[in-house]
Amino acid sequence: MNTENNKTERKSSTRWALVFYDAIITIAVEIVFLLFYGGTKLDTMSLITHGIIVLASIIGCRSAFGIYHTIWRYGGIQNYMKLMVSDALAFLVYLLFGRFIVPIKRIAVVTMLAMVSMILLFSLIIRMTYRYAFKCGNKDTAFGRFLLWLLKTFGRINIARSQDVRRIKVAILGAGNLGNTLYSEINMDDRSPYEVRCFIDSDKEKVGRYINGCRVLDESTLSPEHLIQDYNVQEVFFAVHDYPQDKMRALYEKLNKAGIKVKNYDIPHMTSGGGKPQLKEFEIEDLLFRRQETITNEKTSLYYKGKTVLLTGGGGSIGSELCRQIARMNPKKLIILDIYENSAYDIQQELKMKYGNKLDLSVEIVSIANKKGLARVFETYKPDIVINAAAHKHVPLMEHNCIEAVENNIFGCLNIMELCEEYGVSRFMMVSTDKAVNPTNVMGATKRMCEMIMLAYSTRGKVKCSATRFGNVLGSAGSVIPLFKRQIAAGGPVTITDKRIIRYFMTISEASQLVLESGAMAENGEVFVLDMGNPVKILDLANNMISLMGARNIEIVETGLRPGEKLYEELLVKKEELEKTDNDLIFVDKEVPLTMEELQSKIDILKNAVDTLDDDGVREALRQVVPTFRRPEDVNRERLEK
Repeated sequence: MNTENNKTERKSSTRWALVFYDAIITIAVEIVFLLFYGGTKLDTMSLITHGIIVLASIIGCRSAFGIYHTIWRYGGIQNYMKLMVSDALAFLVYLLFGRFIVPIKRIAVVTMLAMVSMILLFSLIIRMTYRYAFKCGNKDTAFGRFLLWLLKTFGRINIARSQDVRRIKVAILGAGNLGNTLYSEINMDDRSPYEVRCFIDSDKEKVGRYINGCRVLDESTLSPEHLIQDYNVQEVFFAVHDYPQDKMRALYEKLNKAGIKVKNYDIPHMTSGGGKPQLKEFEIEDLLFRRQETITNEKTSLYYKGKTVLLTGGGGSIGSELCRQIARMNPKKLIILDIYENSAYDIQQELKMKYGNKLDLSVEIVSIANKKGLARVFETYKPDIVINAAAHKHVPLMEHNCIEAVENNIFGCLNIMELCEEYGVSRFMMVSTDKAVNPTNVMGATKRMCEMIMLAYSTRGKVKCSATRFGNVLGSAGSVIPLFKRQIAAGGPVTITDKRIIRYFMTISEASQLVLESGAMAENGEVFVLDMGNPVKILDLANNMISLMGARNIEIVETGLRPGEKLYEELLVKKEELEKTDNDLIFVDKEVPLTMEELQSKIDILKNAVDTLDDDGVREALRQVVPTFRRPEDVNRERLEK
């Protein structure tokens, strides 16, 4: 309580000090002007009366405009404009009283205007000096120390940004709007642990000049040693939109080797909901892969607006990001369905914190293999759109648990498809994978079977259906990047199954946007695929991560291909074989669907196999119903021979 009272007293004291300084300035200017410009014409009473009117007009108008409630250490251009407007009004009040209302000897209007203008000028100077002293008073220079003394002595406050606080010296890469925003953020925060020493930029018009007292260095000739020796820089903050990835990586490596820490200041991607720029640690993914593409557009957002959307697997890596993006599109209602309550709870709390009552959100804990439980959810909410992102996806585990993979992935998808028809759902969208293309493992085969179910149901015309294929997702549960990070942090070894193996990668955001974009553009029965760029050799990925994390003497060990694993993933986008869409990154693979009779025959084969409780028998049944399902050793041998 005493602390709060002390803070209130200090604020009040500071405000009254400013009133006092303004009064001193006003009286001093009055004396000069009235004595030297009007003193020969005015008697003593008129001199005093003019002085009282000017002082009352200035202090009164500034009080009315809230000038003395402004925190001038953070004052921006709008505050100074406000001060000028208040003094313009004060001049009119002075003019009115000094020439028309109060019976005193008049002075020239030009003299009156010059007097008020001079008072305004000195008032602006004292406020700007105060603000500059507060921002720069901690600089280790003679002028900085003078400003610090000035602020402490006449500002009547105890400044927190004093020299006894050791701050991290930083350079900002990017002297544009984003870099200046970051500079202001750092300097306006009394408790900021950083002090900006210089800017770095490639713009020749800025290089060599100063921004807020900080020199702009030339990026092309940048030397980490120069930063350390001349500016004591300990960290560099990247504050540039769309910085070329090859340059970013080269600069990161150069700074990292010199012991300078690097951080990124940028607007978060969809995984964070977008919004205000944030300062964060560099992610390895930012340096290894292409910048994620923004796919969704206004048309896509309008498609989901006002709809009731049911998302199965909503707590998973892809599912939770789909939830975030759908929530931003103002749906009528969002239903998150998952078997794992912890992940569903996490995304529920995240969305509640972000949207509160603005988002109508429900969470249902049900397995998609439980048709009765699913039917209860459909009966309760009557969804317009159903997105099926629920699936067992871990390749080696599904090789060992073949029955569970079929029951969850295939029969679960069938349950959802049947209920969509029964409850009049307008659109069904399925999340698929590149492993469904010529599958060599149980997981891929089950996802291929799900695509076949979707295609067969698309011929019935009751529900518009589509599927979306994409490759390995960065940062998802079980992905290789987190595994390598842990292994490198532990000192190695880094394990890879085979040094020849290659994979395609994309971000969670891209994958989720693709599902929503393709679902909105689907007519019926399409399998959408994304142009995922160039493949990545896993051995190169491991070496690059070791280098970027600054580790040394980390061994890379081959463990051998896992059951069902391919050496080379299939190229998803064979442009000569696919149809284009309005989005250059999205293509359509048009396939001939099964008849419902053919589909039912395949389902019966799988059900009979599952009833035997024999994993090997179920695997062989999968080979029977998915013609493209082949043994991985055969596929790998053929690819190596080619």
